Amino acid sequence: MVVVHCHASSPYLQDPHHTALHYLLRRAPPSPPIIYATSPQPLSSSSPSAASTRRTLLVSIATTSFSSLILSPPSKSATNTEFFDLPNSGGVKALDLRAGTGATPVDGDQVAIHYYGRLAAKQGWRFDSTYDHKDSTGEPIPFVFTLGSGKVISGIDSAVRSMQVGGTRRVIIPPSQGYQNTSQEPIPPNFFDRQRLFTTIFNPTRLGNGEGSTLGTLIFDIELISIRH
Repeated sequence: MVVVHCHASSPYLQDPHHTALHYLLRRAPPSPPIIYATSPQPLSSSSPSAASTRRTLLVSIATTSFSSLILSPPSKSATNTEFFDLPNSGGVKALDLRAGTGATPVDGDQVAIHYYGRLAAKQGWRFDSTYDHKDSTGEPIPFVFTLGSGKVISGIDSAVRSMQVGGTRRVIIPPSQGYQNTSQEPIPPNFFDRQRLFTTIFNPTRLGNGEGSTLGTLIFDIELISIRH
């Protein structure tokens, strides 16, 4: 048995119930050798330091993005840990979940991507995913398109144009860079998903009420699989 005593220099890590410590313990190997992480001086729950610790923890959780806690945190190889504006994209915001190591496409290249598409106006409802499109062997079928052809929504073009093969990026696409009509790709293959998507985005009553700036906001997680020049 191997016993490791972790003497944390930061006070909040001395709390054995702290989220970060539990995260480290969850990542420990389930089989021997067993690693125990202990705090040399546990804080009393009634001490001023413990109260300060709890306040610090609550503020930290409140100010941390939901995506970094639950959905899919950026990997160590990611170059950004916060959303940033993509240049010349018309307002598309991006977060690199995993940095790619391959080539970067240019207009005219045929690119293959996997994606999850969600609609912000429906509380993040997932309207389509290439991982649900399977071939005869059960493998997911990537979405293939020609970069810069105008056949896909502009926000995806902008997102993919600066990615590298192997990378994964989350993008928030404003309505102006999203669906402008019902023929733009990617189009959900399921009829009911497609109908719900487009009746929400192009709802005449809500558009008339001035909700056009929010109805068509999209969230895509995009993985660049390959490039064909």
